Amino acid sequence: MKKILFICHGNICRSPMAEFVMKDLTAKAGRAEEFHIESAATSREELGNPVYPPAGKLLNSKGIDCSGKRARQITKKDYDNFDLLIGMDEMNIVNMRRVFGDDQEGKIHMLMDFTGRPGDVADPWYTGDFETTWTDVLEGCENLLKQL
Repeated sequence: MKKILFICHGNICRSPMAEFVMKDLTAKAGRAEEFHIESAATSREELGNPVYPPAGKLLNSKGIDCSGKRARQITKKDYDNFDLLIGMDEMNIVNMRRVFGDDQEGKIHMLMDFTGRPGDVADPWYTGDFETTWTDVLEGCENLLKQL
C-alpha cells in the first residue's frame, strides 16, 4: 500500500483539496485499496478546524465530499509512516525539512513537480481563486496517479 501525505501551511485549503481529489481519483480508477491518503499542515494556526468553506464548497460542486476533515500538524513520525510527503509550495518544503530533517529516502516532493509545469500550487487563501487551485491540484494528482 502506498501512503501519501499532502501538506500545506494550514491544512484547510490546498492539502485537503489534494487529499480528497486523490481519494476520488483512486476510487474512480478502482485503485483505492492500493493507497492510504491523508493531509496535514506545517503550522499550528488552523489545528482542529474544518476545510475552509470555499474549498469545501468547490469540492462539493465537483461531487467530492470532505466532511469530517479537521486540520492537523505534521510530526516527525510522518516521515516514517508515509511513502510520499507532497508539499504545495516551496515554503511548505522548507518547513517540512525543519520537521523531518534530511530527506535521505527521497520522500519529499512538490505536487506540481509531477506535472509539466513545476512550481507552487496557487494558494487560494491569498488569491481567493479556488478554481486555479482546483486546476493545479487536479493536474498534479492525475499525473501523480499515472506515475504510481
